[in-house]
Amino acid sequence: MKPIRLTDDELSHVFESARPIPIDRRDAFLQSVAAQLRGCVEVGPGTVHRAIEQAQRAHFDPPEFTRSTGTGKCR
Repeated sequence: MKPIRLTDDELSHVFESARPIPIDRRDAFLQSVAAQLRGCVEVGPGTVHRAIEQAQRAHFDPPEFTRSTGTGKCR
């Protein structure tokens, strides 16, 4: 398998984007990003960002916040 060349900033972006992913799903997230980048003719900041976005949609479940029933005033 041919290595994917990323700049330090691009690699940092990938790893920072993996932080909110549950640990048991991070490998699948990183594999998904790598698979998408392997299919690109040219890899740059934009393609890395799009690959991360697509992988996050598949592997990240955002927390659900419930709305408070308070008066809306600060204490």
